[in-house]
Amino acid sequence: MSSKNKIIKSFSFAFSGIKEALKDEPNLKIHFFLALLAIVLAYLLKLPMVEWAILILTIGLVLTLELINTSLEAIVNLVSPEIKEGAKIAKDVAAASVLISAAVALLIGAFLFLPKILSLLVS
Repeated sequence: MSSKNKIIKSFSFAFSGIKEALKDEPNLKIHFFLALLAIVLAYLLKLPMVEWAILILTIGLVLTLELINTSLEAIVNLVSPEIKEGAKIAKDVAAASVLISAAVALLIGAFLFLPKILSLLVS
């Protein structure tokens, strides 16, 4: 197989993973929706390039951790279908990483958007 075909196949697997996760994970759908909303708001508010970079990195972090959490849950369920303390801890800690990243994303969104929204309301 040529290296070009390997790359195309690799991207195909990645997009398939996103599709599966979106199909099965309601929280990922929420994160994608909120990311899209933030991107539209950033466009409407004409965020400077540095703030766009911060926003995109923040969105990427939350989505990446949600996908890692989803894959870790699938692996734990496969290896330990019955409830075990170690499996529960692994799943809870992975979920906590998503929660923390989402909370940080909310704070970053407030820092980026609130001053601009308030200045529009005041003027």
